Amino acid sequence: MTALDLSSPVAVVGTGTMGQGIAQVALVAGHPVRLYDAVPGRAREAAAAIGARLDRLVDKDRLTAAERDTARARLHPAGSLAELADCGLVVEAVLERLDVKQQLFRELESVVGDDCLLATNTSSLSVTAVGGALRSPGRFVGLHFFNPAPLMPLVEVVSGFATDVTSATRAYETARAWGKTTVACADTPGFIVNRIARPFYAEAFAVYEAQAADPATIDAVLRESGGFRMGAFELTDLIGQDVNESVTRSVWESFFQDVRFTPSLAQRRLVESGRLGRKAGQGWYDYGDGAERPEPHTAEKAQPPAYVVAEGDLGPAAELLALIREAGIGVREDDEDHGTRLVLPSGGQLALADGQTSVEFRDVVYFDLALDYRRATRIALSASQDTSPATLAEATGLFQALGKEVSVIGDVPGMIVARTVARIVDLAHDAVAKGVATEEDIDTAMRLGVNYPLGPFEWSRRLGRSWAYDLLDDLHMRDPSGRYAPSLALYRHAYASQKREGIS
Repeated sequence: MTALDLSSPVAVVGTGTMGQGIAQVALVAGHPVRLYDAVPGRAREAAAAIGARLDRLVDKDRLTAAERDTARARLHPAGSLAELADCGLVVEAVLERLDVKQQLFRELESVVGDDCLLATNTSSLSVTAVGGALRSPGRFVGLHFFNPAPLMPLVEVVSGFATDVTSATRAYETARAWGKTTVACADTPGFIVNRIARPFYAEAFAVYEAQAADPATIDAVLRESGGFRMGAFELTDLIGQDVNESVTRSVWESFFQDVRFTPSLAQRRLVESGRLGRKAGQGWYDYGDGAERPEPHTAEKAQPPAYVVAEGDLGPAAELLALIREAGIGVREDDEDHGTRLVLPSGGQLALADGQTSVEFRDVVYFDLALDYRRATRIALSASQDTSPATLAEATGLFQALGKEVSVIGDVPGMIVARTVARIVDLAHDAVAKGVATEEDIDTAMRLGVNYPLGPFEWSRRLGRSWAYDLLDDLHMRDPSGRYAPSLALYRHAYASQKREGIS
C-alpha cells in the first residue's frame, strides 16, 4: 500500500500547538488541508497562525513565496465535521481524554468514506481503546508526532489490536512521504519513546531523593559525562513538570503499577506546589528575572597520583588507560584476575560503577560511566564515609589531570549515568522481546524522539552484552523491590553471550 495521494485532502481535528504543527507538515508536503475545532473561530485563528509560520519559512529561505501562496490556497478552516467528508486521512489532536476522543471518532466515522484513514496523535492513551469505539477499527491507527511537529523528525506509527496491516502501512508511508522518519510500534503504554525514556527521569530523581546530589550536579553529569543533550531536571522543566509527571503516571498505571515505572514523589510535590517549570517561572530551577542558574558541585583542585596499577579489564572504561598515559601518569598493569579496578599509590581502589556501594569495600572510590571518556568534560565520583581522604583526593586529581571537572556525589549504587543507561538498555530489550518494535526502530526512536546520543542497542553493543545485566543484578540485590530486577530478555541476552564464549 502506497502513501496517500497528494490530491487527497487531509483533515486535522483540534487546532492547538500539535494540531497546527501536524497541519503545517501535511500542507507543506502538498496536500489540501482542512482544519476543524469544536470551539467556534479556533480553526480560522489556527489557519492564520499557520499562514504566519509559512511567512517565516519564506523569510528563512525554506519556502519560496510562490510555494507559500500555493500552500495557503490549500488550507481551509472547516465549520463542521461534515466538511471533512471527502478526506483521505483525518488526524485527531484533541484533549487527552478517552471519552472525548472516542466520541469524536464515532462522529467522524458517520461522516467520512469507508476508505478514509483515521488516526490519533495521542501520546498517553491506548490506541486500541480509542479505536474500540469504531464500527471498523481496522482503519484506525496511531500517528504520534513529537512537538514541534514541523521540526521533530520522528513519527511513531502505532498499530492497535484491531488495526489492519494495510492501514498501518499506508499511515507509515504517508508520514514518510511528508519527510518524517517513521518507526512501527505495537500499542503499548508509552509506545516506544515514552516507555523506554522513563528511567532517564526516574533515576535522576531517585539520586536526588537519596540526597546524593543536587539537580544542577546530576544534570551536569548526564550532559558532560553521559552525552545527553539536556539533564533530566532541566528537560522536565522545559516539558512541564505536570506534563512529564502525567505521562509517567499514565505509563505506570497502564502497566498495572509496575514498580519499574513508579512516579517520583519529589516530582509530585513539585507539581502540587505549582512549580511546573519554565512556563510557571519556577520548577527544579528558578526562571524569574535575574535568577542565577545554580552551579554543579565541582571538586577543588587535587594532586594527581604518580602512577596507577591496572588490575583486570576496565571494560567500558578501558580507554582511560591511554588517557592516563597521555597525561604523563605511569600505568602498571597486573594481568592477574583481581577484578576490574585501578589501584592508587595510597592503596585505595578506583572502580567503574557496577551497582555496588563504596561502603561494602575497604577504601574504594567509584567513578561513573561516560559516553566517551576522551571527550567527556566531567566525571562523577562516589565514596563512603569509610573511604580515606587520601584515596578520594588521588582519584579526584587523576581525573582532573585528564582534563575533567570532578563532581563527588553520595554513595549510591550505580551512580548516575551507569544506572540510567543500564535501565534504558533493559527496557529496550524487554520491549523487543514483547513485540513492541524492532531493535533498529527503537534505536532510531530514542535518538530522534528524545535526542539520546546513542540508541539503547548501540549502547548495549558498545558496553558489552552482559554489562547492563550485571549492573542491574547488583542493584536488585541492594534494592529488592523489583525496580532494578533485570528483565528475562536481558538475562537471556547476557547468558547467551556467555554460552557462546564458553563461560559456564
